[in-house]
Amino acid sequence: MRRRDFTLGLGSLGLGALTLAACAAARTARRDDPLVFAYFTTGKKGEADGLKLAVSDDGFAFRTLAGGRSLLIPQVGEKKLLRDPFLFHDGKRYHLLWTTAWEGVTIGHATSTDLIHWSAQKAIPVMQDVPGTRNCWAPEAVRDPRSGRTEIFWSSTVTGRFTETAGTSESAYNHRLWRCSTTDFESFSKPEPLYDPGFSVIDGTFAHGPDKQLYLIVKDETVEPPRKWLQVAKADSPTGPFGPLSKPFSLPWVEGPMTAQVGDALICYYDVYKEGRWGAAMTRDMATWEDVSARLTMPAGARHGSLLRVPRALVDAIA
Repeated sequence: MRRRDFTLGLGSLGLGALTLAACAAARTARRDDPLVFAYFTTGKKGEADGLKLAVSDDGFAFRTLAGGRSLLIPQVGEKKLLRDPFLFHDGKRYHLLWTTAWEGVTIGHATSTDLIHWSAQKAIPVMQDVPGTRNCWAPEAVRDPRSGRTEIFWSSTVTGRFTETAGTSESAYNHRLWRCSTTDFESFSKPEPLYDPGFSVIDGTFAHGPDKQLYLIVKDETVEPPRKWLQVAKADSPTGPFGPLSKPFSLPWVEGPMTAQVGDALICYYDVYKEGRWGAAMTRDMATWEDVSARLTMPAGARHGSLLRVPRALVDAIA
């Protein structure tokens, strides 16, 4: 397979006065810059509480930024929630995507050029033209250099589709990964299935492995027999084709995978949501994974989010 350079969409958000130098630095993050973790929390206010940030210098110990305050309060979508925040930079500006409701046809979107002032939030109706759609969960984005378009993907259950696995997830959900594409976040291609592994699947995320190849990591959402674990498949492009799935590399009952290159390894972090903690697995070959969960220190209550290398000047401005 020929090696291709696919740019993954990962980003950050800032608070406080930024200098022009810090804004410029935001466009030239390096692999040795700190990792910013964008996440949401549940609790008294729950998913309506908004976006929060933490930072790590080593990829293992994370501390909260902005005093743990919410930095973007959701205002759009069927339930005006903010779950599963995904932040990325397209070379010109920052974007935020998020889950707006447990059930509905929209995903949330906002942009920023300085990481302080954000555009008006939009609820993008990515699945409004697909009858039977129940939900749009965990949206992410990746740029496809073949077309120059941004691929947006998420998990949806569509009643009457993929009936061979009906009833295998809770509450009659039966998810697959769906996709559409855009060049400007104003007009979008028609949604279509992206990935059907033959089981109910959620929380897709793309990553470059240590071998520089593109991979898709997904969660098997099958509840009976219980699985709820993570697997990985090589991807020829952000729209496939996809290779065979690996054996599970996480324990069961996890969600929200996100990845980062740390040294010569790839680390996949995941929300061990039933136990109220985070776990992580590290690999140098995408085949053998080492559990490094014991090395993690994560913000209290942090849930499913995303990671980005952010220039230190920008991190210092929001700390």
